[in-house]
Amino acid sequence: MSSSKKLSNQHKNSELQAEIGKFIAYNKDEFAELVTFVDFAEKFTLGFIEINFTPDIDLLIAGLQHNPQCQEIQFVVLDFPDGNLRFLRDELVEQLAKITKETNKKLVLLIRNLEKSIGVFGDYPPVLQDLNFVRDSYRQTVPHPLLFILPDYAISRLAKFAPDFWAWKSGLFRFKTTELTRDRAIANTLNADTDIERLPTSEQQERIDLLHGLLMEYNPTGEIPSPEHLRNCGNILNELGKAYLSQHKPIKAREYLEKVGKIVKQFHDYSLEIEVINRLGESYRQQRQFESANSYHQQALDIAKKQENRRAVANSLHYLGNVSLNTRQFDQARDYYQQALEIYIEFGDRYSSASTYHQLGMVAQELREYDQARDYYQQALEIYIEFGDRYSSASTYHQLGIVAQELRQFHQARDYYQQALEIKIEFGDRYSSARTYHQLGIVAQRLREYDQARDYYQQALEIKIEFGDRYSSASTYHNLGYVAQELREYDQARDYYQQALEVFIESGDRYSSASTYHQLGMVAEEFREYDQAEDYYQQALKIFIEFGDRYECAGTYHQLGRVAQDLREYDQARDYYQQALEIFIEFGDRYSSASTYHNLGYVAQELREYEQARDYYQQALEIKIEFGDRYSQALTLYCLGRLAQAEENYAEARANLQTALEIYVEYQDEYWSKVARKILESLPE
Repeated sequence: MSSSKKLSNQHKNSELQAEIGKFIAYNKDEFAELVTFVDFAEKFTLGFIEINFTPDIDLLIAGLQHNPQCQEIQFVVLDFPDGNLRFLRDELVEQLAKITKETNKKLVLLIRNLEKSIGVFGDYPPVLQDLNFVRDSYRQTVPHPLLFILPDYAISRLAKFAPDFWAWKSGLFRFKTTELTRDRAIANTLNADTDIERLPTSEQQERIDLLHGLLMEYNPTGEIPSPEHLRNCGNILNELGKAYLSQHKPIKAREYLEKVGKIVKQFHDYSLEIEVINRLGESYRQQRQFESANSYHQQALDIAKKQENRRAVANSLHYLGNVSLNTRQFDQARDYYQQALEIYIEFGDRYSSASTYHQLGMVAQELREYDQARDYYQQALEIYIEFGDRYSSASTYHQLGIVAQELRQFHQARDYYQQALEIKIEFGDRYSSARTYHQLGIVAQRLREYDQARDYYQQALEIKIEFGDRYSSASTYHNLGYVAQELREYDQARDYYQQALEVFIESGDRYSSASTYHQLGMVAEEFREYDQAEDYYQQALKIFIEFGDRYECAGTYHQLGRVAQDLREYDQARDYYQQALEIFIEFGDRYSSASTYHNLGYVAQELREYEQARDYYQQALEIKIEFGDRYSQALTLYCLGRLAQAEENYAEARANLQTALEIYVEYQDEYWSKVARKILESLPE
């Protein structure tokens, strides 16, 4: 080791020793009592140490290990950070079996991080229920002194919800927080440069732990915060609410935000009050309780207007726009966002305008105004890059991917999604990564890379289940159904669609259920259950009409045409196809119109209107070639081949069928390859 490194390590070690010394000196009497307790404790003896900050725990443990009076004691630190821990005794027994006991030393176990499973809110945490239930077995199975190191709130909850276990305590030691630790906690939380919402999940948790420690300093359990500490308590609770919202834990966030709401009224900070009310609205929006969300945001807007706080007005308008967007009130959403943007521009707040440009892009996207959507997203991205906000740019790259995807620019879409995913992984944003994995699955699906698509969807689903996001999992179940359907695994497809539908109905998302009814109709059609298929399509159509989504009606009219066609009700089929085609043309969706032209050709062919059939097929083929959809071209070429066969034009029939066969072989479609080959073999020379 170089001399400079040795000096550096010596310096760090001396600093650590100085901090340990200051901590012990600050808690001189309490530390002395703890050392005496440890010295006299024998066999199973129970003690509790109250410390609010992790750095102080480290100092205490180091102080005990190096204390001259504790040289005959073997301290073993056992860490239990699992928030779902239930059976502590079983874990202790398992850990004890792994410990190598030092000769002639007394073993003392230091238990830390148990507050993760004890929690802050809620009655009877499972770990405390079990502590109470199996306490008598501790004497035999854990025959050593046990010291639980916990923050204020966790000790209070343990005493309340595990009273029998608590009654066995032989010592309770409350350590005061040093000024240095408190100042560091404030610097790393309330005065930090980086907002908690922008931190990776792991760093968020570190800050959350610090915030909990600070909260106990300013508002110990069972005490009313003093007037001079009210503002600090409010700011800490607000930060905790923000953190849990960013982790998509709305109920947990609301428990803290509601406390701030009560505190803030005592010192009349209207800016903080508006911020908290908007966050309460956001917590309900995350739960899809849109009426409650709208009510809170409107309340915040009213206060902001009354206080003539234009910036707060803009923020509240933005939040109201989000609710309108979620409820598919696109014109209303656009109006809210435009009002917010106008104020941000008025104040020269270029950074805040970025998120509103982004949301305006989402409105345009929903209205299929893709050029406008792309323009808004590019404006948002430009600002995020200008301000070095790499994290926020991820969501805009993601949305640019969706626009490219809708325009069938799949490779461009994939590139945008990969950029978004890279940033989300870099920032440890596992939850948000799920959405991008889902979209990458859609791109792979459209490119007929079904194994890859399924893999992406499974990654997305795993994360959504991990975070307990049952609602978002529905769209992934839906798309897994689509993949299974394309692979002709119809029973599996139906199962996935039913899971998706169950969640949509449970969540009250009537609009999203329409597309799943539509897909269930397609599966029923494959099983030749035509009455069931028609019923599903009619349910989907009813919802699309109810929500005024004329564009989505087109796909369902098309499928109703397919059912009528399969039932040989050709006039009805033609009518449905014409309705679908009219909408596709109205919305400029040239690509989707190709499949409807194709099916109109099929109907005409069945009615022996061969010239009309050929014209429809040619229009379909022209569009498919224009969009480079080689696989889809095969079916139209196959039908043109059959049409030529019916007209006894065998040379043309052979040419079209041969080209169709080559495409099916290229795409490894064994079913249609077999069908095309069989027809070719039946043609006369």
